[in-house]
Amino acid sequence: MELSEIRAKIDTVDDKLLDLFLERMQLSEEVASYKTEHHLPILNKQREREILAKVTEKAGDKERYAYHLFSTLFELARSRQAELIDAPTRVEAQVRASLAAGTAVFPQTGLVACQGVEGANSQVACDRLLPRGNIVYVKTFQAVVSAVESGLCKFGVLPIENSSNGSVRAVYELLQEHNLSIVRSTRLCIRHELLVQPGVKQEDITEIYSHEQAIGQCSKFLGGLNGVRVIPCDNTAVAAKMVAESGSRTAAAISSHPCAALYGLECINDQIQDSDNNYTRFICITKDPAIYAGANRISLIIAFENKPGALYELLSKLAALDINMTKLESCPVTGSDFEFVFFLELDASVQDPSVLAMLEEMERSCAKFQFLGNYAEV
Repeated sequence: MELSEIRAKIDTVDDKLLDLFLERMQLSEEVASYKTEHHLPILNKQREREILAKVTEKAGDKERYAYHLFSTLFELARSRQAELIDAPTRVEAQVRASLAAGTAVFPQTGLVACQGVEGANSQVACDRLLPRGNIVYVKTFQAVVSAVESGLCKFGVLPIENSSNGSVRAVYELLQEHNLSIVRSTRLCIRHELLVQPGVKQEDITEIYSHEQAIGQCSKFLGGLNGVRVIPCDNTAVAAKMVAESGSRTAAAISSHPCAALYGLECINDQIQDSDNNYTRFICITKDPAIYAGANRISLIIAFENKPGALYELLSKLAALDINMTKLESCPVTGSDFEFVFFLELDASVQDPSVLAMLEEMERSCAKFQFLGNYAEV
């Protein structure tokens, strides 16, 4: 048989498949109406298992492919049912309120809490996120959250992850513990330098100060030093300020080039970080949720039962809707019914009804579900 003849037969089969698929989706919509009327859950795992067992038994040596095909069909059917079933969810109410509170243009002004002092990377992020914002400097990430929760500041800026040193777990823990919303994010290229008092040489140094994230990002350089104490402090800019104010001829700071000029220090080594491709993401948080125009990234915290296939079920929902997941990270939880929570970031918008329906389905099926926001990265 010629290839053209085979392809003609495939086209005929594809047409039949499409007709059958549309018929199946129509039946799924009828199921949704019944479930709404009788207050039944969308997911019926027992029935899905029965169908998959029958399908794989009939499929012979192609059982693996048949299993995947029908699993995808189930996800698509459930996604469509989730769009149609009229059952109120917390995430829907949150999204509706956030969309109502947002505007076409992200605010350019407002009081914004920032951890550190002048010259900190967080300050640079603040200036990018809120170009005409008034910065209130605080000492800790917790203080940033407190300033936003209390209403002292409308916005807060926090680092959330670094390309070399991973997530800032302390910030993720704060997001779990407090009811805050992410409304914007930005990504900064970070350059670390070794700063000292003018005239000090590297061999004179006996202690180096910096933030623990910066220390981690310069671990190879620091590991090659002998007899030098590495001392964590609140912030890279705080480290530079401490060295400048101390007048010490044996102290150095891992900080930025702008901080050298700001605090009268001298750079003696600008090749100390592990990777030149060193970026830190910062998020802008608010107390009151809002979704502004152009929002195309969704952040979530979820947890589900500790059982085989739980993570696959989540991923299959995203695959069925062709949603790109840009982050998936687990974090152990002590004293809880579930062992891990997962931090997710998706390239998606809640303006898409199928995405909102998927979030509602996730809320119904997950043991923990926290919608952190839908926002744009600048």
